[in-house]
Amino acid sequence: MNDPRNEPPSASPSTPKDASTPKDASTPKDASTPKDASAPTTAPRAGVDREILRLAVPALGALIAEPLFLLADTAMIGHLGATPLAGLGLASAVLQTIIGLMVFLAYATTPAVARRVGLGDVRGAVASGIDGLWLALGIGVVLAVAGWFAAPALVGLFGASEAVTAEASVYLSISMAGLPAMLIVFAATGLLRGLQDTRTPLWVAGIGFAVNIGLNYLFIYVAGWGIAGSAVGTVVAQWGMVAVYLVVVARHAARAGASPWPHHAGVLRGATSGGWLFLRTLSLRLALLLATWAATSLGSNELAAFQVAMTLYFTMGFALDALAIAAQALVGRDLGAGDVAGVRAVLRRCLQWGVGSGAVIGVLLLTTAWVLPGLFTSSADVAALLPPTLVVLALSAPLGGIVFVLDGVLIGAGDARYLAWTGIVNLVVFVPLALWVVAVAPAGAAGPAWLMASFAIGYLGARGVTLGLRARSAAWMVVGAGR
Repeated sequence: MNDPRNEPPSASPSTPKDASTPKDASTPKDASTPKDASAPTTAPRAGVDREILRLAVPALGALIAEPLFLLADTAMIGHLGATPLAGLGLASAVLQTIIGLMVFLAYATTPAVARRVGLGDVRGAVASGIDGLWLALGIGVVLAVAGWFAAPALVGLFGASEAVTAEASVYLSISMAGLPAMLIVFAATGLLRGLQDTRTPLWVAGIGFAVNIGLNYLFIYVAGWGIAGSAVGTVVAQWGMVAVYLVVVARHAARAGASPWPHHAGVLRGATSGGWLFLRTLSLRLALLLATWAATSLGSNELAAFQVAMTLYFTMGFALDALAIAAQALVGRDLGAGDVAGVRAVLRRCLQWGVGSGAVIGVLLLTTAWVLPGLFTSSADVAALLPPTLVVLALSAPLGGIVFVLDGVLIGAGDARYLAWTGIVNLVVFVPLALWVVAVAPAGAAGPAWLMASFAIGYLGARGVTLGLRARSAAWMVVGAGR
């Protein structure tokens, strides 16, 4: 948790300075005038590295936990056969699309809270985060009810075989019960990140992952529920995480003097500010859905292989996103304080860390490309398709490091409008690449490999260009409480 020994927040290195003495929201310190961007950075390189690692290392464990839920499902269901595994692929594509579109609940909350922290307004920071929790609950309940009724039709859109579609429908219908929980977890995580605390999400995610593994084994194999057991186990684990987060947030609210109830204006402001991030994320999810559709057209075995590869992609992405999370929190805080030089120092060092981390992940994938398939499927046909695809994914890892870091920096700066519009441009680049794979339909392992190249190199390359052009300018560095 944030403070296992129940010390005051100011005693914890993961809690903002002066958190134990909240200031009135109406009298924040003046941050309307940025510090000279040409002046030396506020901390030497070692100091910037310490700040990044202090946030990024715990965030790494917490971020990996989400795809580990899917990895656990993939590994366990994969040993039930190719049909359940392919069904998981379709259901996961829909579920991750819904959840992914709602990620603005975390990404909009983190910079808003962090800017308030930079201004010295801790009570206002916590209040903003609590409004995000209520917004998440409302959206989650609506989506869960609608999604339960629509689940069969949603998975049917992919045109898979009747058996695969049936398995996917079962998993997706049950998983809808955990949707509100995941959105609340997003919002709570965004609040704590804005408070410069990534340790609590690590503890919660770690415990949740361990519980999820045990429940999945119990329900899938011992109870004999198959793919339904995997969904039930994950839902129970997700709501357990919510219970822990609510206790932690309640403690922060009590210490900062913030109300635990929603404020109409705050909830509306969160929904409005998240609109551009929603559009940005929509373009990302459309790209992922297009990739899944293209994999479906190649065949059931190819779809199953691509599902395993994309699961590893998400795991890699969340690992690299730890640096993006650190950048969000630090950039938001420094812009709130008007420290432009500090922002540039964080950007530069996070990029260097991103490229290096991507290279390490790429080497690990290359050296295990012929071993990993056996861990995720008992089908020899599916396993044989995977190594070339994993090699392509490994080569794209350093590029992924750049993209995830730059994305996190601009989100932390609140530059969501630019991200939304350029997201459309990036999608336009990817569409013809995916359609080419479908039209040519390369046989055997070449099909998933070419599709992965279109996505992990073509699409990520387009994102790298648009993000890089923006980062080179100063238009995104707006100081103060918000844009």
